[in-house]
Amino acid sequence: MRATGEEAVMQCAWLYEHPVDLEGLRRFHRNFGYGLAGRRIEPSPLPFGRHRWVSSLGPPVGIDFVEHPRPREELSDWLDERAQLPIDPQWGPAWHLGVLPLTDGSTAVTMVGSHCIGDGGGAFLTVFEAVNGVNRDLGYPPPLSRTRSRAILTDARETVQGLPEVARTVAEAVRQARKRKRDSASSGAPAPRDVAGRHDDELVVAPAITVFVDAAEWDARAAALGGNSYALSAGFAAKLAQRIGRVRAVDGMVTLNVPINDRTLEDTRANAVTLGDITVDPTNVTSDLTALRLAIRESLKARKDSPDEALKLLPLIPFLPKRAVRKTADAMFNFADLPVSCSNLGELPADIGRADGTDAEFVYVRGVDGAVTRGFLEARRGLLTVISARVNGRLSLAIIAYRPGAENTKPELRELAAKVLAEFELTGIID
Repeated sequence: MRATGEEAVMQCAWLYEHPVDLEGLRRFHRNFGYGLAGRRIEPSPLPFGRHRWVSSLGPPVGIDFVEHPRPREELSDWLDERAQLPIDPQWGPAWHLGVLPLTDGSTAVTMVGSHCIGDGGGAFLTVFEAVNGVNRDLGYPPPLSRTRSRAILTDARETVQGLPEVARTVAEAVRQARKRKRDSASSGAPAPRDVAGRHDDELVVAPAITVFVDAAEWDARAAALGGNSYALSAGFAAKLAQRIGRVRAVDGMVTLNVPINDRTLEDTRANAVTLGDITVDPTNVTSDLTALRLAIRESLKARKDSPDEALKLLPLIPFLPKRAVRKTADAMFNFADLPVSCSNLGELPADIGRADGTDAEFVYVRGVDGAVTRGFLEARRGLLTVISARVNGRLSLAIIAYRPGAENTKPELRELAAKVLAEFELTGIID
């Protein structure tokens, strides 16, 4: 985050078309500040020392109740505004909760948290625990509990002990770099342009919308096409990528970057995922999902059998200057291949939709960035993210997109999403 300026945040929102139980919501707010959300990151005083978790139990800030109602059609804009509010996993707040009354009598609630303290699986685990009154203390030390001299001595000793692992990691990094260079040369794909020196420093927010489809209708269509819910989500992402031109120049294929959750209930890692790539021909996904379903199954098996090689490089991170970290991010995600992030969160427990203890009519799940520069997005040749989740009989598709050189508006993205829905013979609510 510090190196790239890309402040990735997770956002969950609940839309209540019935009166909100405010006491239940306050209880949820108190409970959420435990477990994975009850911590912050404390850097080492050494430039090459490892960061560590420190305790930050309870809500970092109060609930932000908006006084003046806004029209229902402005809900999406308000969610964007909440996602742009300051979030900092080191200094805090690492998360915050806001409530907005709408002029049609409904109420929106949204939680925004830093991706540096947890991923989607971790966030939903914490929501589930908060709804059910589970307040876990993971036993982290208080912030600044070490004197500077003690911190330096401790971190220096740990660094020396870890040098053999670092040496092995350097050799692995050289091997991977050579392999990527060969793969890039064979594919003919141009390398991502470096952001450094670009004058386009205007801050922008990539358009983000959410599509809601009845889960039964979704499942029936997936089965009719020879697929399943996962394959239909991936097919939707691939067809949308084709619509916006996010395909490989050499063959028109779409590269889906698929996060695979491997979190356990006792897992305290911030991001317990590996990444798998699936190459998809978007041409026929609206009529047949059989091949895509098979490709997903094979990719998941391959990633299980062969863990993500990029994770082997993590011990090097403390020793790298920020510019090198930016280069590492480019290599890990292979932005030259125009990847589409396609995350399927699956069927979520009903409690995820009960921030105040009652079932929200609509649940929004998004993974977005804080405001980044136009130059940053242009250098990475834009982005497309599709996140699917199921709660209480509704499937949601959160779509975040930016096309280099385009106008990039929500109405345009909603129109494209509607066309893709129609191509799959589906109906839905686009927010």
